[in-house]
Amino acid sequence: MDTPSTPPAGALRARGFAFEEIARDGAARRGRLETPHGTIETPAFVGVGTQATVKGIDPDAVARTGTQVLFANTYHLYLRPGADLVEAHGGLHRFMGWSGPLFTDSGGFQVFSLGASIDHRVGKVANIFPEEGSESAVGGGPPGSVSLRRLRNRTSMVRVDEHGVRFTSHIDGSRHVFTPESSIAVQRALGADVVLAFDECTSPLHDEDYTRESAERTHRWAARCLAAFEAGGPRHAHDQALFGVVQGGAFEEPRRRSADVIAALPFSGVAIGGNLGRSHADMYRVLDWTVPALPESLPRHLLGIGDVPSILAAVARGVDTFDCVTPTRNARNGMALVRLDDDGVLQPRGRINLQNASHARAERPIEATCDCATCARFSRAYLRHLFKANESLGPQLVTIHNLRFMARLMREIRDAIEAGLFDAVVRRWLGDGVRARVR
Repeated sequence: MDTPSTPPAGALRARGFAFEEIARDGAARRGRLETPHGTIETPAFVGVGTQATVKGIDPDAVARTGTQVLFANTYHLYLRPGADLVEAHGGLHRFMGWSGPLFTDSGGFQVFSLGASIDHRVGKVANIFPEEGSESAVGGGPPGSVSLRRLRNRTSMVRVDEHGVRFTSHIDGSRHVFTPESSIAVQRALGADVVLAFDECTSPLHDEDYTRESAERTHRWAARCLAAFEAGGPRHAHDQALFGVVQGGAFEEPRRRSADVIAALPFSGVAIGGNLGRSHADMYRVLDWTVPALPESLPRHLLGIGDVPSILAAVARGVDTFDCVTPTRNARNGMALVRLDDDGVLQPRGRINLQNASHARAERPIEATCDCATCARFSRAYLRHLFKANESLGPQLVTIHNLRFMARLMREIRDAIEAGLFDAVVRRWLGDGVRARVR
């Protein structure tokens, strides 16, 4: 198979962007990504603001948690309120009142969530690893989540071909088409600092032949995205960076080829996407195949991963940034992220359910060592009361805690890499048994 042709030489590397590696401990690296809206100290967790908001939280409150960068959803914003309206308001930063760096996805994941994820009954939130009966420890998604329950009685809303994707809106049933060119046009109008090339995300249940075919289509779409990105130019008063997306599922040959193809194209960064396998062990193998093929000079983003073991494993292999809805989605269900249980022992599931009766009279905060605004002022008993009374303040306060939990974790990782002590952080968070599997 031929590698997709690149567009003519030009300003393919984005102006206003620079990635610098500051320190390294093994393959784990401490870096700094400069963007037009500020510096991202890496490794970093990217908070998810799907519809131009972290649900229920004011952007200033998000910033106070130490969250450096947010990820918004191209598909959702295209449908509502529309990219033209966001553009007319000066772009996504001004529209949502967020002054820091922003990523937008391409809409490719929605191809998966409206298509293969319905057909195969799998999803990023429900359980992306079919061989693991429950969510991962420390910050994973809730088992049997509502997103999967909603899929069980639905049929695929997507048709994929070489041109692009035809899909039915989940809002009103209207018909739409996304192509590499239209995805780039929408993301140009939205004006995020980092935009992603249009790709197709496959399921853990797709076979190798389809996964290979899909990855090759993603490569051709990547070249079209580069050409459209170069031809269109930024719509707002700052430049944008375009990241390519590596696909190939959990199959070694397609994944290695995809990494080689995307690495050879003139992107400003690389995202690792798609099906990462049926288990965490599969995901670690995918990263082992993928990351060494990626340019050292470019930032590397892992799409849709936000549990602590996965983050530590990915950092150990040289990944720089991560996005995931689970910390904030968990918060809205009363799940607060913690490292230790009340006896000071590693919490195997990485969280507590504040709606449990055991917290009804608890005067202590979620975590005694946490410096977030929630833990400074409110008890577990009060937080439980808010959830039981269906008060919106409860999800807001736990979201603040969970975002701060992730920011503190990432700061600890950065400091450890600079000090050459990353392995000690893995041991502190996971213990020796899990540590061996992560490394």
